[in-house]
Amino acid sequence: MEKDRDLVIVGDSAFAEVAYEYFTHDSKYNVVGFAVESKFMTRQCLFDLPVVPLERIEEFYSPQSVDFYAAIVYSKLNRLRARLYEQCKAKGYAPASYISSKAFVWRNAVIGEHCFIFENNTVQPFVRIGDNVVLWSGNHIGHHSTIDNHCFISSQVVISGFCNVGRHTFMGVNSTVGNNVNIGESNWIGPGVSITGDTEADKLFGGAKSEPAKVSARRFFKVSADQ
Repeated sequence: MEKDRDLVIVGDSAFAEVAYEYFTHDSKYNVVGFAVESKFMTRQCLFDLPVVPLERIEEFYSPQSVDFYAAIVYSKLNRLRARLYEQCKAKGYAPASYISSKAFVWRNAVIGEHCFIFENNTVQPFVRIGDNVVLWSGNHIGHHSTIDNHCFISSQVVISGFCNVGRHTFMGVNSTVGNNVNIGESNWIGPGVSITGDTEADKLFGGAKSEPAKVSARRFFKVSADQ
């Protein structure tokens, strides 16, 4: 893919490394460096590219020639990513988005700015996705549903049709939302949780932890001690 725009990735965590791979090998962006808040800087380079203080980013990269992506996960219920996104915009930098070439996004779905949509996501007709949303790999976003700003949808999540997911919400791996459900803002929905009715704001739904059976796996499957 031809590169026509330079990009600085905000952060240098595992997500920043993953974002570098996707932007480099599956987007129009040429990653030129990373920016980290000074008090969290632990290195000077990553992938042979400079890591610069975010507070002084203008000294290294001009807003006229470089866009940004804040590669931050769901820290502080997505508030950290939201803060850095808004801080960089206030400095005059344009937010970048990544939509995988291996994602299925229907033609009339509306995607906001500063979104990161991984491979194998299915985004159906009439879906609306707000700003600063992360869809990790393998999710199903059903028709006529809306995901509000600053949400993080992890992997293998199913959001059925005509749903609304409130801003700052996190949805864990393999969680599901039934049809016509409204998720309140700032909800934490843990791995494997199924939501079938509307939720209020600021609710935490923890996943049920499976307890090991009293019989061992080897005994259950009749595996001898020497196997």
